[in-house]
Amino acid sequence: MLHPGTETDARTTATTPAATGAAAPASREDHGAVPCDLVTVPARQGLEAVDILRRDTEQDIGPVLHDGTCDTLGFLVPPGTAEAWDVPGSACTRTAGRGLRIPAEPPVTGSGWLLPPEDDATVTDPAVLRAALDQAARLIEAADSCR
Repeated sequence: MLHPGTETDARTTATTPAATGAAAPASREDHGAVPCDLVTVPARQGLEAVDILRRDTEQDIGPVLHDGTCDTLGFLVPPGTAEAWDVPGSACTRTAGRGLRIPAEPPVTGSGWLLPPEDDATVTDPAVLRAALDQAARLIEAADSCR
């Protein structure tokens, strides 16, 4: 799993790596130097959201991580997103208040890039991601009800 956060009822709790005992993500000033938080979602919903975001040519999508077991995806979002993130079934990791920097290599051991950072590295807008995740959840619910 990419995120060590915890879920409570319909809200998820944003956590810092220090609070969970996890190692802080690596910082690399030489690649993009864009600070960010990490929104983690189940892989199925995340893949649907990636498809939704990629079809919308007006929206930029930032780098997306996958964990080694492909159970979760992680979207890089602007720092401070964790303070107001409340999307059920997801978590947003606050990175010690400063945000991690977009690294050339995945910041979590055993993970990889689904969408790697580009030279003009940008992160995903949290409002756009929230809408895509909501739409993805509705699509998954509709598909599951047809079985």
